[in-house]
Amino acid sequence: MSDLNANKKKTALIIKAYPVALVFMSLALNLAVFSIGSPAIALPSHDLVTLMAIACLLLLLNHTWLMTSTELTRLEYNIRATPEEWKASGISKDEVTETGFAELQRRHNAHRNATENTTLFVLLAIPFLLISPSALAAGVWLIGFAIGRLGHTYSYLSGNSGARGLFMSVSLLSLYGLAGYMAIALIF
Repeated sequence: MSDLNANKKKTALIIKAYPVALVFMSLALNLAVFSIGSPAIALPSHDLVTLMAIACLLLLLNHTWLMTSTELTRLEYNIRATPEEWKASGISKDEVTETGFAELQRRHNAHRNATENTTLFVLLAIPFLLISPSALAAGVWLIGFAIGRLGHTYSYLSGNSGARGLFMSVSLLSLYGLAGYMAIALIF
């Protein structure tokens, strides 16, 4: 029993240290790689709008992938979305296997996670673009987030927890990178 508690304490420490490590990594990248000047509030340049458009298109692709995968899973396991659909189909929930519900839940969790992270991304990306960041920083943080989300979706749907954690880190690093860039620009 004490080994279990020791493992839980170690895991709790890693969970607590993980976001702190990502924040420091994003700050280090912002300070070492990107030239951050004082913010110049302006409409985004053509290059910045292009980078945001690419990120948005990749995120739309991710959403479409999740949506399609969810519906294909419903079809494969004869799962309906609403009480009306269940009634009209003549199929009972009792006829659906536990695996079917587990796979549908996997897709729902992946979709919910993507939505939560994308909402935060938009809330950070808009003011980030308005302070006239360097195109290099914008490319790394905006496109990095979108690639991280695509990788996270692939890993989540395929059940690859190690890769899912890696791509989640890429996405979070990008979010902290956006926030850190703005914080540094406002301080200096």
